[in-house]
Amino acid sequence: MEKTDTFNYTVEQFADLQLLRYKVHGFDELSLKQKELIYYLSQAALEGRDILFDQNGKYNLIIRKMLETVYTDYQGDRNDTNFIYMEIYLKRVWFSNGIHHHYASDKFVPGFTPDFLKAALQSVDAKKLPLAEGETVDMLCEEVFPVIFDPKLMAKRVNQADGEDLILTSACNYYEGVTQKEAEEFYNAQKNPNDTMPVMFGMNSRLVKEDGKVQEKVWKSGGLYGQAIDKVIYWLDKAAGVAENTTQKAVIDKLIQFYKDGNLKTFDEYAILWVKDLGSRVDFVNGFTESYGEPLGMKASWESIVNFKDVEATKRTETISANAQWFEDHSPVDKRFKKEEVKGVSAKVITAAMLGGDLYPATAIGINLPNSNWIRSVHGSKSVTIGNLTDAYNKAAHGNGFTDEFVYSAAEKELIDKYGDLTGDLHTDLHECLGHGSGQLLPGVDQDALKAYGSTIEEARADLFGLYYLPDTKMVELGLTPDENAFKAEYYTYMMNGLMTQLVRIELGNSVEEAHMRNRQLIAKWVFEKGAADRVTELVKKDGKTYVKINDYKKIRDLFGQLLAEIQRIKSEGDFDAARKLVENYAVKVDPQLHEEVLSRYEKLHLAPYKGFVNPVYEAVTDKEGNITDIKVSYTEGYADQMLRYSRDYSNLPCRNE
Repeated sequence: MEKTDTFNYTVEQFADLQLLRYKVHGFDELSLKQKELIYYLSQAALEGRDILFDQNGKYNLIIRKMLETVYTDYQGDRNDTNFIYMEIYLKRVWFSNGIHHHYASDKFVPGFTPDFLKAALQSVDAKKLPLAEGETVDMLCEEVFPVIFDPKLMAKRVNQADGEDLILTSACNYYEGVTQKEAEEFYNAQKNPNDTMPVMFGMNSRLVKEDGKVQEKVWKSGGLYGQAIDKVIYWLDKAAGVAENTTQKAVIDKLIQFYKDGNLKTFDEYAILWVKDLGSRVDFVNGFTESYGEPLGMKASWESIVNFKDVEATKRTETISANAQWFEDHSPVDKRFKKEEVKGVSAKVITAAMLGGDLYPATAIGINLPNSNWIRSVHGSKSVTIGNLTDAYNKAAHGNGFTDEFVYSAAEKELIDKYGDLTGDLHTDLHECLGHGSGQLLPGVDQDALKAYGSTIEEARADLFGLYYLPDTKMVELGLTPDENAFKAEYYTYMMNGLMTQLVRIELGNSVEEAHMRNRQLIAKWVFEKGAADRVTELVKKDGKTYVKINDYKKIRDLFGQLLAEIQRIKSEGDFDAARKLVENYAVKVDPQLHEEVLSRYEKLHLAPYKGFVNPVYEAVTDKEGNITDIKVSYTEGYADQMLRYSRDYSNLPCRNE
């Protein structure tokens, strides 16, 4: 097996992005059948790519096709600054699956001129451009250029600004012709507070108003996005033929059924089967999953990950999940909001084999599913920590100067150097495995009660659960942390990130928009404020630079516990006003002076605040009869090469999807 330290983890860097590679450790040791299964599931993971592009904005597929055609066919000067800026813009569009930033959600500002793009488009073969019937290149430019060049038009993919119509001011393509009020009324009318097994209304559809009537266009075979979904089904069907066992085959078959009928009850049946499949080594997510990309947090973006269990590393998460009841019983939240019996919490460390949709190129490092609250409480949940991706991040970041620039003193640096990777992984484990799975809603509380604030509150709840338990003697007792000081590494980096360093991801003058960033700032600022009188945490100046200094780690834990109790109450009771107050007061606003300082210090390091991955390439080796005899994996494909190949081989949707 190739030694990890000879593996080149970095690919390229541009704008605020760095592309990395991940190594699929242990792939060669899998059986041929398992490799074949991964191959088919990986194909299914790539076939849905266009769905996400279209979900993120109705012009994304048109713009991608226009820019790719210029990128590949332009005969003019490719060293011209306009062409170079267009290339960067296209690379950003690929990364974000659209024309808005994948994290900040703001529309990209092109560095090239409309005149350049128009001339370039006129110079290439018009047959290769996404022209509608009877449309000329000039007409296409007239239609699309305002979307690219007018900063006020479709300015934000997801708007979370309090007091505005979040649907009308968001550019994402989950609604057409409806207001926020109409959408909320449409779904509220379908909900029954006495239903103990509610489906996740609106999860797999675009809500539109046609002929004055509000209605859903469901994403399914024969419906919206059907062309791509049929290709996904084709590969899932092949995967079912080489499933590891009957349980896994039933999971795949049920997912195929859901893609065909679009029925949310079928989806729940699939989710229950999936959460109970604990015996298979290979696993996957494929479908409409997370709702961060939608202002009301109801409609799910398409994503996929194919993975297999890292047996050795999973011992860590199995220890955590085996003690889930202890953690639930000893948490600082009110007894009314605790689960009396924690069911079906399974946790594993996985090796990612393929990323797709909303998990590519930027991806999660931990996942906890399903998202349905009643399924989680009755049937449990699956938590995963993605070991090889975390490993790639750590290896690529080693010695990049970030710690030296922002960490207060040698004492903290030593803690981070000694324990940082371990406690970072443990916090992810606790967040995914126990945090999201902990607590319960009071009877009759709607799981969408917190509306636009729901995602931030949920992420804060899971983070706080992990933070609260990291210093616990139980962690040392279970052999998860080596000693009682290890937790300090994560406490320090978490507070530093929430108060300061995550600001490198935001442009000067902007507020915090993204749910995970809001949650981290909310926690850090709340703890900073509540501990101010006792100087628990301070922002101190040294050589003219600002640093986070922690004076009392024990008090920080107490404060994390108090905030966890309050956030669990908000979630359990569906207290919208309290959620709104907490988020608006602590999670959104940024100190402009501190922000400017952090950006200027970070700029000198020449680092990229956002990272994503290029996928490995799988090749099926066949005999004369066409039977697969081996699956080879390679890591040499470049970023642009991969994106152009995906656009060539997996463009399954028309450029306009009405």
